[in-house]
Amino acid sequence: MPGVSITPAPAIRSLTIEWAITGDANVNATGAVRYRTGGGEWKQGFPLKRIPAGSMMSFSWLNRFSGSVFDLDPATPYELELALRDPDGGCEIRTVMVATRAVPAPMPGAPVKPVTPQTFTQVTGAAVPGDILELAAGTYPGFTYMKDGAPGMPIVFRAAAGATVNITGDVRLDSRHDLIVEGLTIAGKIKFNSAQRVAIVKNTITTTEDGITTKTRSEDLYIADNTVTGATLWNEPALGASGNNIGEGIEVTGPGHVIEHNRVKGFRDCISTIEDTNASDQHSIDIAYNDLSECADDGIEADFCFHNCRIVGNRLTNVFIGLSSQPGLGGPTYFIRNVIFNTLLSAFKLQRGSVGDVALHNTVVKRGDAFGIYTTDVFSRQYFRNNLFLGGPGGTYNTYDIGTGQVIVLSAADATVDLDYDGYGGTSFSGRFGAARFTNLAELKAMTTEKHAVEITAAAFAMPPAIPSSPFPSQPPPDLRPAAGGAAIDVGLVLPGFAYAGAAPDLGAYEAGAPVPAYGPR
Repeated sequence: MPGVSITPAPAIRSLTIEWAITGDANVNATGAVRYRTGGGEWKQGFPLKRIPAGSMMSFSWLNRFSGSVFDLDPATPYELELALRDPDGGCEIRTVMVATRAVPAPMPGAPVKPVTPQTFTQVTGAAVPGDILELAAGTYPGFTYMKDGAPGMPIVFRAAAGATVNITGDVRLDSRHDLIVEGLTIAGKIKFNSAQRVAIVKNTITTTEDGITTKTRSEDLYIADNTVTGATLWNEPALGASGNNIGEGIEVTGPGHVIEHNRVKGFRDCISTIEDTNASDQHSIDIAYNDLSECADDGIEADFCFHNCRIVGNRLTNVFIGLSSQPGLGGPTYFIRNVIFNTLLSAFKLQRGSVGDVALHNTVVKRGDAFGIYTTDVFSRQYFRNNLFLGGPGGTYNTYDIGTGQVIVLSAADATVDLDYDGYGGTSFSGRFGAARFTNLAELKAMTTEKHAVEITAAAFAMPPAIPSSPFPSQPPPDLRPAAGGAAIDVGLVLPGFAYAGAAPDLGAYEAGAPVPAYGPR
């Protein structure tokens, strides 16, 4: 029976849908979404994911449908049509109205207050909502700010045009709301525990600890177009959770955050959510089109995502783990059109009993097993479609065995894990998917859900990548677009809400002939 439907924490280009239900014990009901704006033509969205009630550690979640609408326009009202159908009986269609958020910007006509190192304390202390505090070139000490803007009237800290503004120390914005920090060069970190509507944009941050972080619940943060550099080196002793590494490049907890187009390198984890009992309302978070490298543990650590964390269009190069969901708390946690090269242990770390991950159109090229998750903790209810995995020669690095180049090693996958329409290659087309062990493509198709899998080699790419003979030193990111007429072309599953060219979608992050997205700062 359908219950309450909500659209919590609207983001800038995405919307979250939660629809509580009772019943459907056999989990065969389906949920669909269409959307439009201004009374225009309806567009089909990606189906809502069926989420049975569950619990893990101190967290629990309700019986419901959940999902996202992607690739929307900022500051735009949308009409959503939600439809639930149960083949055992029951149907309901309802519409809801919800608007995306605007990209944070100064107030129209905002007064500009000039600031110098000598007048910083006086002018910033006298600021009122809507003021732009324009910092002249020079060197300023780190600072803690204790004033707030207002919705639509942020206080803006901004470097003057063409000015280099050096901040020598940490910037602290704890418990602040409606602030923008733009264009500063900071030797230290920016930290803003318990903040709301704070925007960190176009800054250059060099740090020996964390880069941009909130350790406690914040809401609706915007972190974009920053360059964040840490102190972690890309070498074997740095690898893994116990390696010689330090710092979170960008770290958040709470709902509604947008982290996009940042360049982050040289950290333990380049982008992360908070783990364990400190995780708070981690939902409706967009992590998109970031350029990440030299991440000695995780490239993106989307751990303890409650639902609708959307990891989309990121490029990850020279990372120990590519994308982590350790665990997902029922889902969906989305991984879409990410490109991962020279990752070592796992492209996807679905450990600690992760539930409900969705991976669509990702491209992975790595040493060792192409798609390996090395855990005895059973993971469940994953949905993978249209991905490309290419493995290579194996090895052991800082005590971690990355496998021998098999195509799939997922021994802890349970019977609810649903993989299909993916492309695989490695040193041998063999592996394990749950209880099934296979030694060729025909056996994989016959014994598992991968009924439409294809076998690939490096020739599936327009510029065939070389698997690095060693992960060190750092490798540059290659062009991993598919080769026209190759094994990855027109063999994917049509996914509602995702555009494609040709007879069917191409496998991997790119459609053949499409331009490479703008990764990192714009």
